[in-house]
Amino acid sequence: MQYQSSAVSQALHSSRWDLLDLPWEDVLVPHILCYLPLQHLVSLQRVSKQFHSLIQVYLANCRTFDLSPIGPSIPKEAFCSMLKDNKVLHSLSMQNCSDWVSDKELLPVIGQNQHLQRVDMSGCAWLTRHSLVAVSLSCMHLQHLGLAHCEWVDSLSLRSLADHCGGLESIDLTACRQLKDDAICYLAKKCLKLRSLSLAVNANITDESVEEVAKNCRGLEQLDLTGCLRVRNQSIRTLAEYCPKLQSLKVNHCHNVTESSLDPLRKRNVVIDVEPPLQRALVLLQDVLGFAPFINLQI
Repeated sequence: MQYQSSAVSQALHSSRWDLLDLPWEDVLVPHILCYLPLQHLVSLQRVSKQFHSLIQVYLANCRTFDLSPIGPSIPKEAFCSMLKDNKVLHSLSMQNCSDWVSDKELLPVIGQNQHLQRVDMSGCAWLTRHSLVAVSLSCMHLQHLGLAHCEWVDSLSLRSLADHCGGLESIDLTACRQLKDDAICYLAKKCLKLRSLSLAVNANITDESVEEVAKNCRGLEQLDLTGCLRVRNQSIRTLAEYCPKLQSLKVNHCHNVTESSLDPLRKRNVVIDVEPPLQRALVLLQDVLGFAPFINLQI
């Protein structure tokens, strides 16, 4: 009996098991590789031909692809290679890829991934309106779109998005300076499910856009109007009237928006990035005097 136990033990120790011996698609891909950051997966590709093949299998089946942590350092050829076989993406983030990503690299990926629900192209200065049109035509189930600081976004491409992606729930149009009221109003009439919208840093946006958004997107929860200098109290009052679910409003540097329109929203506990006048005065006084005098705010 002792001899048999010793023999089994010796056989077990003589057997050599490698990580790659585990089933790839049943174990490694869904239960191990999914927890590794993308930069580690890229590094693993260089270990051996087998690891390269394994990572390609993973990349062909991954639902989320976020390049933001390594965007500046990844060659565009590597990006094209990594996603050439993927047709099941649900989320794609291209933030921090502004140095190299263009329509040439992005359009094939968009074209073969029609299940995309979230796309972030924020800051990708070398893309053109063709990428946004491709997203609108291919990604009918799109819910979240990031276009911050994409100055190539124009009225026609945004209209295409509105026509084909009616289920859109959030869109970031920060500093998309080509856009004017007509494009935003068209978007609001088509995308009635919008819950989050940023129109920040756009001097072309006026009360007309804000009122159209308020009247059509009744489920709106977050609105960013930072730096929209032509927005006034009138549209903020309309927002308060038509959007009962509003949770957050940013109006910093909107010099024509005053406390008379913001106060009703404060009473509903809407988070506003501008302090009430009395609190602002106390902060300025503290900066000057070095301390804040005690004032009974209950009076």
